[in-house]
Parts: sequence; structure tokens; C-alpha cells
Amino acid sequence: MAVGVLQAGGTVVLPTDTVYGVGAAASIPEATRVLFALKDRSDAQPLAVLVADTAQALELVDPAAIDDRVQAWMGRWWPGPLTLVLPRSEVARGLELGGRPDTVGVRCPDSAFVRALAAQVGPIATTSANRHGEPTATEAGAAAASLDGLVDLVVDGGPSGTVASTVVDVCGPTPKVLREGTVSAADLGLSSL
Repeated sequence: MAVGVLQAGGTVVLPTDTVYGVGAAASIPEATRVLFALKDRSDAQPLAVLVADTAQALELVDPAAIDDRVQAWMGRWWPGPLTLVLPRSEVARGLELGGRPDTVGVRCPDSAFVRALAAQVGPIATTSANRHGEPTATEAGAAAASLDGLVDLVVDGGPSGTVASTVVDVCGPTPKVLREGTVSAADLGLSSL
């Protein structure tokens, strides 16, 4: 059912390996715009993209940005709670994800369900299922109710965690931790925030 909803341009509250997220097919601009409205936030803050595997992620990013360190992080922390912000590939330039149009935050979650969805639908634009600035609910129904509007489908995966993924910007000469989550800066061999 989730596949059909996403392919039709709908929105889904879904369990990930970190927190409940709200997602839409990254390739459908109208669907990604709805995510900003549901969050009640500006599109100046970008959406991340959940992928099925490293191969799907590599389609979205500039291959020149994948150095030994990035490959090692993907190998160690994917699937898992690490989002990497990288320069976009030409293929991904048209995705309407907010933020800078030349970068994309990609993550391969440690959730077989989400990876299977992304394998069938393509990359899933996502953000935590809560209004901007508010805590993320740990139950599916509460996560959906916290949004500014209705989603098309709620997938209940049981109680979720409360710590979001670690986000690392790898676009510059020195990687920068933008948000520290489960994976610490020390785990990545970086200095903290």
C-alpha cells in the first residue's frame, strides 16, 4: 500500500531506524512541497533522501565527492543513522528538496521496510514527522497528529527512538558535523560541532 501511495505522489508517515519520518517520492515535486507544509517550515531547510542502498545513493551524488573517507563511512554506517550531505549529480539537480539546489543529504537507513520502499519507488524525500521545532513523537499516530495537515498513509512500526541521524556535510574541503545523532563525531574521526 505504501508503494502505491508514494508512486501516486502521496505522503506517508513511516518508521525508520531513528525516528518516525514523513516522506514522499523525491522525484515528484508536488509531493515534496507538501512535506514542507506538513512540517510548517520553510523550504530553506532541505529534505534528506532515504535510499535503498549505496548504489541508489551514488546515482544522486557527484562521483568526484566520493573519496576514501566517504566510502569508509558508507561501508561502516550504512545501513544506519548517518546522513551525508554531498554535491548533487546531474541526475539529481531537478529534485525539489529545498535548501541548496547543488547538494543532497542521503542516508541508507537500517530499516528493511524503508529500503524496500526506496527500491520500488526510488529515493524517498523525508524529514522527521513533527512540526518544525517540536519534539518528534515516538508513536506513529502521535507523529502523524503532530503535523500541520493530514498524510495519506500512516505506517505503524511500533515505538521509535528519539535521536535523529547524524548529519555530516562533506561538500567542503573539511567534513563538518551539522547535527550529532547516534553516530558521534569521534566515531567518524571528526571534531564535534
